Amino acid sequence: MLINIALFSNLNYAQTGEKDWESWGTIGVGYSLKKWDFNVEQQYRLKENFSETDSYFTQFGVEYEIFKNFKLGAAARYISFNDNVGAIQGYEKHFRFQFDGIYKHKIKNLELGYRFRYQNKNELGISPDDGDNPKHTFRLRTSLEYNFANWKLDPKVSAEIFNRYEEDGDVNTYNKYRLTVGTDYKVENIGKFGVFYRFEKEMNVDLPEVTNIIGLKYNYTFK
Repeated sequence: MLINIALFSNLNYAQTGEKDWESWGTIGVGYSLKKWDFNVEQQYRLKENFSETDSYFTQFGVEYEIFKNFKLGAAARYISFNDNVGAIQGYEKHFRFQFDGIYKHKIKNLELGYRFRYQNKNELGISPDDGDNPKHTFRLRTSLEYNFANWKLDPKVSAEIFNRYEEDGDVNTYNKYRLTVGTDYKVENIGKFGVFYRFEKEMNVDLPEVTNIIGLKYNYTFK
């Protein structure tokens, strides 16, 4: 359903705005204890066809299994964002927190996932009186993963749609969507490696920006 919304919501826009290629690199460490999962990750992102730093951040997160297949999660992210557009440029400091509801279930070899996320982001050191209102975003993602027998590179696909709201009332709309395909490879006693391609496009604007993203990630979990 989300994929259909994403694909058909922008049919009125025959043209697109700027197009870019980005790369996202992530290193993470996790710890699992009964129904609790803790994690910390460091991410570095490039933009403008891999030529400029976009941002880098550290994120701390936790998830708790309420009942079988359903988890609640929360995370906080401290971001250094490279603003290289306009008269005033330089690195800005942002803070983001988020809350998740996550449900997964299996149908034979197929795993289906659903995640609802609320996130709140604002620039540190800038008050609402100076024009910085917290940016509230509601996100809904659906995902599919198929488990092939005797095959470690199981494919994953997902679709996610974003609804952004700002407190001044000027913004309250679906503003972008993402389509992702990727896979993970787990190495015993070393960790999990992942790669993905992500297509991201703005919605409800005359010239929507399009972003192609290549992602690499590594995670090690202690149990």
